[in-house]
Amino acid sequence: MLHSVRNLKTLSRQGHLFRTALAYQPVRTLATAVGNGRVGAHTNEKSFFPDEPESPSVKTAIPGPASKEIMSRLNQYQDTRSVFYIADFHKSKGNYIVDADGNVLLDIFAQIASIPIGYNSPAFLSLASSPVFQSALANRPALGVNPTKDWVDTVESAFMSVAPKGMPNVFTAMCGSCANENAFKTAFIYKAAKNRGEQDFSLEELQSCMKNQAPGSPDMSILSFTQAFHGRLFGSLTATASKAIHKVDIPAFDWPKATFPLRKYPLEDNVEYNQKVEKESLAEVEKLVKSWKSPVAAVVVEPVQSEGGDNHASPEYFRGLQKICQDNDVLFIVDEVQTGVGATGTFWAHEAWNLPSPPDLVTFSKKFQAAGFYSHAKFRPAQPYRLYNTWMGDPVRAMQAAAIVREVQDKNLLENVNRVGEYLQKELKDISRKHGKLENVRGQGTFIAFDLPTPQERDALIGEMRKNGVNIGGCGDRAIRLRPMLTFQMKHADIFLDTLEKVIAA
Repeated sequence: MLHSVRNLKTLSRQGHLFRTALAYQPVRTLATAVGNGRVGAHTNEKSFFPDEPESPSVKTAIPGPASKEIMSRLNQYQDTRSVFYIADFHKSKGNYIVDADGNVLLDIFAQIASIPIGYNSPAFLSLASSPVFQSALANRPALGVNPTKDWVDTVESAFMSVAPKGMPNVFTAMCGSCANENAFKTAFIYKAAKNRGEQDFSLEELQSCMKNQAPGSPDMSILSFTQAFHGRLFGSLTATASKAIHKVDIPAFDWPKATFPLRKYPLEDNVEYNQKVEKESLAEVEKLVKSWKSPVAAVVVEPVQSEGGDNHASPEYFRGLQKICQDNDVLFIVDEVQTGVGATGTFWAHEAWNLPSPPDLVTFSKKFQAAGFYSHAKFRPAQPYRLYNTWMGDPVRAMQAAAIVREVQDKNLLENVNRVGEYLQKELKDISRKHGKLENVRGQGTFIAFDLPTPQERDALIGEMRKNGVNIGGCGDRAIRLRPMLTFQMKHADIFLDTLEKVIAA
């Protein structure tokens, strides 16, 4: 999931993709791990976690003996080939994760971009002690038939308090894939209802859908993009195109894919080229929408293609995409599963596009802990049970989402993200000019990536950074993506940058 799989035979039993010829050297302290002069430059910064570790501390190889022993036991029951190490969340704190061997790592991958306000956040720990939270843990409701009396309060304080402008409805689900699947269903239901003139279902429709045949099961499609990732269920997997290993052997729908514009960097030196590829992509989208063999119900797009390599497009591109959708009566779905909840510097990444009107549907998960999608009321199906499952979300996670919103607001975390993100990009570009290894530094807020010359060098760098106490992730063919928590500060950036420079120089 996290790295391109070029040859499955290269995987060891534990599945670690990054191996270098460098021998492991234990006992890395801050003094030996970093030494390029940044650490200590931001000592006046007020810490969000005064009791978190001051620096990484690596005692063993990663994974170490304790992690390996647990992985060996677990491998009897579950596939552990994707496991890097075993976490000890009891000891993890703030921006630092501790593994089963006691290694302390500065975590800039944050459980695949899903930890918002730090490990063992006081906001979450205090929430866990509240009676209403404990009741939700002890009694999980089927929200579609028996929402609890305080569910509406949670919906308002969590989801509606930060709802994208013009989107007064929210559907809650279990995960990002579930959110996208139900958004796709919503688009199909809406289009089918319009096609029948908002009339009741015909007997032929009701009978034919039970045989998976038209007209009850109409031939419609969702348009997505090359390099996209929207999940691993059947509809969301059809819309996905980031790595073959996700899709091979799995039947898929016959849906169109447009070319996502892959921009060149630095942006200021490639204005004409980048405008050209964005214009070509929009023309292709319009052609596919008009000519695809089945009617296109919706276009789904990520604000930043994350799994596919951290690919960005301009606000003008997304405004053009929305206009094509509106001109052709196609829904515009923005997949904010990875970009939502502040990482790009605005609470929702699409806010930076200055769209003339809201998207039709916006999906979310990851950093919000809860999952689902926002929409306008007109997209609510006319009949009950059309969008439905047993749990329809989780009050426990929704309460956490409300706590996240309060932390973002009370601690001005969006301001922190923008300040630290600007600093990170500037310093990464300086390192690139100095060492010539990093390519295509790009990002919004702290949602940042850069490329290495080859996939092998990317994988080796990730491994060496982990040996030196910094946990980062990869995406696409050769990209490294940074996904720090919203509480990631200048002092953490300094440790990361000095460690990166040391590893590159070595």
